[in-house]
Amino acid sequence: MPNNPFLPFIERYGFVMLDGGLATTLEAHGCNLDDPLWSANTLLESPDRITAVHREFLEAGADCIATATYQATIPGFRRRGMSDARARAVLEMAADIACRARDEFWATSAMTRRSRPLVAGSIGPYGAYLADGSEYRGEYDLEEGALYEFHQERWHILAGTDVDLIGCETIPSRAETAALLRLLRESPNTWAWLSFTCRDARHISDGTPIGEVAALCESVPNVGGVGVNCVPPSIASQLIEEFRQFTRHPIIVYPNSGEGYDADRKTWTGSPAPADAWPVAHWLEAGASIIGGCCRVMPEAIAAMRAEVERLVG
Repeated sequence: MPNNPFLPFIERYGFVMLDGGLATTLEAHGCNLDDPLWSANTLLESPDRITAVHREFLEAGADCIATATYQATIPGFRRRGMSDARARAVLEMAADIACRARDEFWATSAMTRRSRPLVAGSIGPYGAYLADGSEYRGEYDLEEGALYEFHQERWHILAGTDVDLIGCETIPSRAETAALLRLLRESPNTWAWLSFTCRDARHISDGTPIGEVAALCESVPNVGGVGVNCVPPSIASQLIEEFRQFTRHPIIVYPNSGEGYDADRKTWTGSPAPADAWPVAHWLEAGASIIGGCCRVMPEAIAAMRAEVERLVG
């Protein structure tokens, strides 16, 4: 088995910086994401804009960028009228776009205090396919076996590309955790992280205790990191501390901007918490080593966060 791709970064620098909100930044570039495919629709209409956003996050300091496949699924593309062969090709194209953006950035980078960035194949939850906000509730009508079948083809397509690892994001339920870990066990040469949405500081969105899903992840050797994403930054420290009690894996945290999401209206409410005011020092002290941003977190916020982390780790 190859080594965890995050470890060289953690051992050399003390942290890994992830990217931020791909969809948010695409919207800032003028993309209309009011579509069940969300950011994946841009793969079909304006793939050059995805390349540009990947490059923005790399230039901002991201050590790892995620492909535009969070909401790209074979069933979702099929619902759009696309053939399965075309859907597979689009998933492969998304991985190629991210890898080429990384390679072109690295070939022209003059930065000496960086290592060659990673590319993660993003796998969103079943709730992302439903596009009804259920990734924040975990109230699915599918059990583990059906969730395994839902994720299986996309998983193997992305694992067969040149991505460095898989990012299983916004997981809201125990059943979906078990399904994704089953796929990871079947892919011994693939690494993946698992990050969860949470209802509070001790439970993921379906009410499962964090200790329970962390224990499931402990049983799989090629888990590259566990933690949370798209949670308010205000509770991130508590969540890190909770995971730290139950896992030896690197802990990952990439919150949203702190605004609230209305799944029915598909709008964000409230005011964002500026990234330069996030308690990054507390996250590091609590045990996080893989840090970034999720929804509504732009490249400039990632740049500010990286500068603060570099200052703290010295």
